[in-house]
Amino acid sequence: MSDVSVAGPQQPVVVPRFGLSAKLLVFTILFVMIAEVLIYVPSIANFRVAWLNDRLASAYTAALVLDAAPNGLVPDSLAKQILDSIGARAVAMKMGKRRRLLAVSEAPPPMVAHDFDMRRVATFDAVVDAFTTMLDTKKDVMRVVGPAPMGGDYVEIVMDEPPLRQAMLRYSADILLISLLISGITAALVYLALHYIFVRPMRRITANMTAFRAEPENADRIIVPSTRSDEIGTAERELAAMQTNIASMLHQKNRLAALGLAVSKINHDLRNLLGSAQLFSDRLSSLPDPDVQRFAPKLMRALERAIVFCQSTLSYGRLQEPPPERKPILLEPLVEEVHETLGIGPDAPIRWISAVERGLTIEADYDQLYRILLNLARNAVQALESRAAPASDPGRDQIRITGRREGAVVMIEVSDTGPGFSEKARAHLFEAFQGSTRTGGTGLGLAIAAELVRLHGGDIRLVEGTIGATLRLTIPDRAVDLSAHRGTRARG
Repeated sequence: MSDVSVAGPQQPVVVPRFGLSAKLLVFTILFVMIAEVLIYVPSIANFRVAWLNDRLASAYTAALVLDAAPNGLVPDSLAKQILDSIGARAVAMKMGKRRRLLAVSEAPPPMVAHDFDMRRVATFDAVVDAFTTMLDTKKDVMRVVGPAPMGGDYVEIVMDEPPLRQAMLRYSADILLISLLISGITAALVYLALHYIFVRPMRRITANMTAFRAEPENADRIIVPSTRSDEIGTAERELAAMQTNIASMLHQKNRLAALGLAVSKINHDLRNLLGSAQLFSDRLSSLPDPDVQRFAPKLMRALERAIVFCQSTLSYGRLQEPPPERKPILLEPLVEEVHETLGIGPDAPIRWISAVERGLTIEADYDQLYRILLNLARNAVQALESRAAPASDPGRDQIRITGRREGAVVMIEVSDTGPGFSEKARAHLFEAFQGSTRTGGTGLGLAIAAELVRLHGGDIRLVEGTIGATLRLTIPDRAVDLSAHRGTRARG
């Protein structure tokens, strides 16, 4: 048996230079800034529309004053003041087919570069016009058209674009400062919340995984789950269960490795001792005593089996059992040999009952089937001996072996009237070092029996609802579907 490699030298923990917390902070700020940009785009467009509408409102008022005054009675200084208050070079109004220039600056206005009609403003056009105005560095002149007073068609003003551009840039700067402030506060709050909810638990889990990797057999390295009911809490509980299972499996494998090493050390000397005992048994077989002649062959056969077992170091410790050499054998003499090996005599406190059908044959490997029944019967004896002293009823402690044929399948049951198996043992009944119900037991007997039964293509299981414990072996004469056989029995 080879040793199990548990863990290599502990690797240094590499702390990332750009960790989860930093990424979380950067992405939080980035997403908040994207949200601010999405808010800023329609906001700057609305600001431009509102700014132009304010100028049109002032032009509307000026148009009322200028249109009401007789021609030539408005001084040029007053007209200039009106235009300066609007920020325009000229104000005109169209009524019907007549277009009237209400006021104009002394210098003739230059060529108009852009026309904007504020009576019909589409949202997308407003956004495009806003960024066009803000990004254009030329000192262009624009013409803005709006609704006219007194039933006119429209009022129009001619004005420079730089004042509008400067106002939009100042507004953008204010928005930028406010956005940075909001982004900083929002990012800090979101970062602290996510750091407390996610980052800290993840750091705890990763630190525990690193520590557990260094010493997977140390129970103190198993994570203690929190009381959280979300996905983090589920991950902690599942990690704790997985670490517990891994630690238990490593402990078992180390036990197996230590057991294999110990057996390999004593195997050579024990085989020599058994060889000497076999020589003495050969001498005993030559004595004329009838009892010696009766028991000597059985003693020699038992020693031969022991030598074979020693040569394989440990029956369960090998990678696998050899394939069975199956041939028809009588089951009743084999059961009697198991009885004699256990040494349960007529005066023993345990009553042995054999209820095997007469002449029942089974296609099996004689030695392997002997080992199966011997392990199961010995477990039954140990279970009966582990409880309190028997009562006055001599039939209380019993071991019963039954055998019958059902078509091409032989059913063998080994039952006892002992305390049965605990819930913990039932969960791992046929696993090595898990199915023992008595103090000091190894739990190998049932594991060996289960493996040998499977090599025969059979099945072994615990029968529920019986007194004590009953184990049922199902061994087919040839390869048949045992599940289909059980279904046929149920229908019958």
